[in-house]
Amino acid sequence: MHVDSARVGRYLRAGTRWTRLLTSRRRDANLRVFFGHDRIPGPGEPVAGGTAKFQRLSERFPNHPTDFNLLYLGTTWLPRDFRPLLWLARRRRLPVVVNQNGVGWPGWAGARTEEVNRPLRYVLEAADHVLYQSEFCKRSSDKYLGPPRGDWEILPNAVDVERFTPAAKPPPGGPILLLTGDQLFSYRLELALRTLAVLLTEYPGARLLVTGRLVSSADPFLDELDLRGRVDLLGRYAQADAPALYRRAHLLLHPQVNDACPSAVIEAMACGLPVVHSASGGTVELVAEIGGIGVPHGGGWDHIDPPSPQAMAAAAARVLADLPRYREAARERAVAHYSLVDWLDRHEKLFSQLVG
Repeated sequence: MHVDSARVGRYLRAGTRWTRLLTSRRRDANLRVFFGHDRIPGPGEPVAGGTAKFQRLSERFPNHPTDFNLLYLGTTWLPRDFRPLLWLARRRRLPVVVNQNGVGWPGWAGARTEEVNRPLRYVLEAADHVLYQSEFCKRSSDKYLGPPRGDWEILPNAVDVERFTPAAKPPPGGPILLLTGDQLFSYRLELALRTLAVLLTEYPGARLLVTGRLVSSADPFLDELDLRGRVDLLGRYAQADAPALYRRAHLLLHPQVNDACPSAVIEAMACGLPVVHSASGGTVELVAEIGGIGVPHGGGWDHIDPPSPQAMAAAAARVLADLPRYREAARERAVAHYSLVDWLDRHEKLFSQLVG
């Protein structure tokens, strides 16, 4: 019989934690934050989705699973026992902060929309303070989860602008396009590959770097579009390796529709990469037509209708034709609006208000 040692370890840690939580009532004024998980990935470990923000937060606010006085939950990485944790916080009158990202909507969740949203709604209703990652996050949350009962604010994700810095000059050759993150929506990969195929008519040396897990194989499109040798499938990467990855490219493709607040977009801009993206979701707010170009498309809440490859390629060509200006503007926007230090300082002020 196969035993999943990682899962066994999680259950053992959770069991030990609950034993200590239910038998200990340590109370003092020092801030002790619990992020809902017994272990937060270290700085050099691979992360995905909402884990990255906890990795950054825990460097300033160490994780306290057994003696916390503030509970901080993120909707992209909810713990399995979030309901009893919220019960305990309510019983002990401990403040709850929720970092609200995306929601389930029919275009991608289909019949599972309510199933996806039910736990998010439960957490939102228990929050004393909600951090929405974009104006789009707030609108979509109000639509599918309802308004928060407590205080709220808009606080986008952040990037360490001292580590994520541009290369001294763009890489030679190319141009090189980057599709980062996990490719969990098949249309993302297909659209990026078809965009490359169109762009090749104007830029015969163009290449594409693709990161992360693939929900579907790239092989059929590589053969259909004759892209063998022009696409590098790089797999997953650690945050420590991310700046070097961005410096290998000239621009970021972000075709995801209605993305709430993609950290990859902020990281790319900090590294001087302009962003060509679907003009929807929180990405529009992040880039603001300064750090790249948004490509209009159809669709809405009920279905996904991304931009055409021709429109994405045309936008990429416009950026490449004026690359130095877009590189500078992207970097300046990231530094001005999405600094990690400012983001952590805002958390510190909020935590002090809630616990103090």
